[in-house]
Amino acid sequence: MKRIPFLLSAPKVFCSVLMALCFVLAQLYPALAAQTTPPPPATPPPAQSPASASRDIKTIGPASQAKPVTIPRSYALVIGISKYKNLPASAQLEYPDRDAESIYTTLISSEGGQFPAENVHKLINDQATVANIQHELEVWLPSVTKPDDRVVIYFAGHGFVSNGRGYLAAYDVDIHNITTTAYPMDQLGKDIGGRIHGKWKVLMTDACHSGAITPQSDPQSDRGTINSTLLDLQKSLFSLTASRDREQSFESSNWGGGHGIFTYYVVKGLQGEADTNGDGVVSADELAEYVHSNVRLATQARQNPTSERGSFDPDMVLAYNPTHVTAAALPPPQYGNLIIESNMDNTEVFVDGISQGIVSKGKPLRLPGIAPGAHSVKAVHMGYEPDGPREEQVYPGQDTTVSIRILIVRHTSKAALDDLDKGIEFYQKGGQDNYKKAAEKFHAALAIEPKYSQAAVYLGRVDNALYQDQDAIAAFKQAIAADPDYIEARASYAAALLDQGDLDEAVRQLNVVTDRQPNNGMGWYLLSQAFARKGDYKDGMTAAQQAVAKTPNNAEAHFWLAECQRQLNMPADAIREYNRYIALSNFDSGFGGKLNYYLAGYLFGAGSKTRAAQTDIWRELRGQAYLGICDAEWMQKSYDAAIADCQHALTYIPKDLFANYRLGLVYTLEFNQHNSLSLLAAARQHFEAVVAANPDTDEAGRSRKYIQMIDHALAVSN
Repeated sequence: MKRIPFLLSAPKVFCSVLMALCFVLAQLYPALAAQTTPPPPATPPPAQSPASASRDIKTIGPASQAKPVTIPRSYALVIGISKYKNLPASAQLEYPDRDAESIYTTLISSEGGQFPAENVHKLINDQATVANIQHELEVWLPSVTKPDDRVVIYFAGHGFVSNGRGYLAAYDVDIHNITTTAYPMDQLGKDIGGRIHGKWKVLMTDACHSGAITPQSDPQSDRGTINSTLLDLQKSLFSLTASRDREQSFESSNWGGGHGIFTYYVVKGLQGEADTNGDGVVSADELAEYVHSNVRLATQARQNPTSERGSFDPDMVLAYNPTHVTAAALPPPQYGNLIIESNMDNTEVFVDGISQGIVSKGKPLRLPGIAPGAHSVKAVHMGYEPDGPREEQVYPGQDTTVSIRILIVRHTSKAALDDLDKGIEFYQKGGQDNYKKAAEKFHAALAIEPKYSQAAVYLGRVDNALYQDQDAIAAFKQAIAADPDYIEARASYAAALLDQGDLDEAVRQLNVVTDRQPNNGMGWYLLSQAFARKGDYKDGMTAAQQAVAKTPNNAEAHFWLAECQRQLNMPADAIREYNRYIALSNFDSGFGGKLNYYLAGYLFGAGSKTRAAQTDIWRELRGQAYLGICDAEWMQKSYDAAIADCQHALTYIPKDLFANYRLGLVYTLEFNQHNSLSLLAAARQHFEAVVAANPDTDEAGRSRKYIQMIDHALAVSN
């Protein structure tokens, strides 16, 4: 089947798009192979947030709900390919990468799939090579899944048939060599049915190809081959395909600003629109009915999603949205549509508190598949009073047009402006006393203008610098409530969340930042930090590479790239990036002491808990960089270089547990080679420093054993 822009009056054939979605339950994937002595983290790892803790299940739901909702550990692979390396311009796709990003956002949402972000792997465009797809399906997912876990596999891109065999087209597909440059669909069936374990399995596909670029001559027959292959993958699955054999699959800018129609309704359904009985849970049957009904209606029956129901668990939870829980079961609704118009460009629209995208003047945002009844609609534009929230009624089978009017400029009184300016003056001077004075001015500005979002952001920053974490969180939330499209506020909020260890919510906020502003280097490097601290070094490296590409002179981006590379056993690359960080942050400490916390955090580690003064941030990050180099040198058995770098690290962070531990180990290795008692004495000194730093750590326990062995060796030698 072909995927075409949905313009029934004048259809134009584009390309085919394949979407695969599969749920199974999975176990936590070890972030690193076991090491005799694990490399030290750059900063002590924070406590995990509840959503990402290593638990088998999570039980949630309102107290009034008769049956609590059990959310198992969950993993996902999300693939979206719009631009292909070896295909002609006419064969490139429009929306698969955007569809994949929407699926990702929905899966990690606390009002959707409830997946821990580090458990959702993304392969977008040039990342989705056949080798990477094979690794994720045949190595990663089989290595982490267990019988009681949940998994999602989503693919958006081309599908081909060669010699009667269906394939998923990877980014580097060669139509003259399909068998080795694309992924066989029957192999996908073997992966899901055998290698990937789990009692809950769902596969949702929009498997199709463009007849203009397929190597086969019978596109009608090929479509049937692809669809039947996918539907018959594994009878224990719940599978949902985007259309029947010989049908087209549509995409259009009229669905949520630009999506494949099938994926648009999948996302809406998982967000809660498919929950017809009001229990907050989106089940397989509910999602299938919702997607089938709406896609069929939207395309005038030209596209008909089909489903195969195997022996899946009727309690399978595809998504859970607690805001959709109602007191009683509801009858199955006929769905209606919201058509959002705006008098101003770049206006963000929220329906029932969930962002639906951006609407601009003359370009209405069409939101089909809305359950009938009252819905809250709010539109925001920074610097203006919002339109809404207001209640709009959606009627079955009808369009409800909502005209947004952003008219009232939010005027700020001169007194509040003056307080903000004075507060910023204190803030830029740095230091605890100046931060306190700045906070007084920002509070004064907000007392005059409670919706003064800029004042709230600066207040959050100084509260964060003063260790007043809860106050900082409240201030950032106040800023976002006043201006939900204030991206800088979301980035600052995420930095504060990193300080508190709420890594999942930080990722969700940063996902909004990077989605709305793809060139936001700060958002990317904070995201890399969040992933690194969750132990998801692969995604952390990807985010850090984006940060380096967007802001190559941002020292922090290079630091977190190095951290992830070191943990991924790429020591030479890590050393290069650590040195790049050191070069970019090579200023004297006097200048460093003049940096305010937020600027220092932007350059050298927003999210760092060591921040009693600005200089501490600068010194700690440089010390951690030298420690990272020391560890990378140790990994390469360059012990002399490792000693020099660890000693350099200790000039910045003299009491650091990991630096002392690594240096003690390297000295013992050097002793084994050179048999010098002075090396043993030096090792003992650093092991003692480890015990003094924190006697309850594993490193301290091992250090005590090393000290005993050293004392015995020294006694024997005497």
